Amino acid sequence: MFTHFVKYVLTPAVRLYLRSVEGAERLPQPPFIVAANHASYLDDVMVPAMLMTLANTDMHIYVNSRYYKNPLLRRFLLHYHCIPVDVAKDVQDQERRRKTNERAFTEALEALKKGKLFGLFPEGARSADGKLQKAKTGVARIAIASQVPVVPVGVIGSYEVWPKGKALPRFKRAELKIGQPLTFKRFAGKENDPSALEAVTRTIMKEIAKLTRQVYDG
Repeated sequence: MFTHFVKYVLTPAVRLYLRSVEGAERLPQPPFIVAANHASYLDDVMVPAMLMTLANTDMHIYVNSRYYKNPLLRRFLLHYHCIPVDVAKDVQDQERRRKTNERAFTEALEALKKGKLFGLFPEGARSADGKLQKAKTGVARIAIASQVPVVPVGVIGSYEVWPKGKALPRFKRAELKIGQPLTFKRFAGKENDPSALEAVTRTIMKEIAKLTRQVYDG
């Protein structure tokens, strides 16, 4: 159920730091995948809050498992459908990472099958300088396996609002640009094919680059 907290508390708070949203009319009917660039702490809240509000449904989203160590934050993340994933710099145990991330992949597919949104930041971490980084292929694997549309979202200016390493946001405003949905029917059944994963990831990131007026070299 789309929560009142997101609609009446979180989204109004986010709008204080948001100058504009473009392209909302491009959103397809759920389910769909939201893929956005990641340059700021603000993105973690702004992207899911705005897309849930626009689509009027819940979003399940990947979150680094290290944030689940705090009991209060863990409760919040679980309540709002966040899905823990392990990253190599935090979890050296390869078998644990494999199991955690396979479980996350399954949960993402289940959310989409239920008609919900699934969101992630393909770069996997916040950019240190606000520029696009090389993306991981997780977004492509889910897109191919689920065969639902991917909506590229470009966030502009969030790095200036709340860059990595800063404790508090500056009172500036960001922009959210929603691109045309992308489909990858020609890659159906190839969710474990490395060349297909790279091709789909590159296509998604190049659309995000256009929306943010950047160049993607990944």
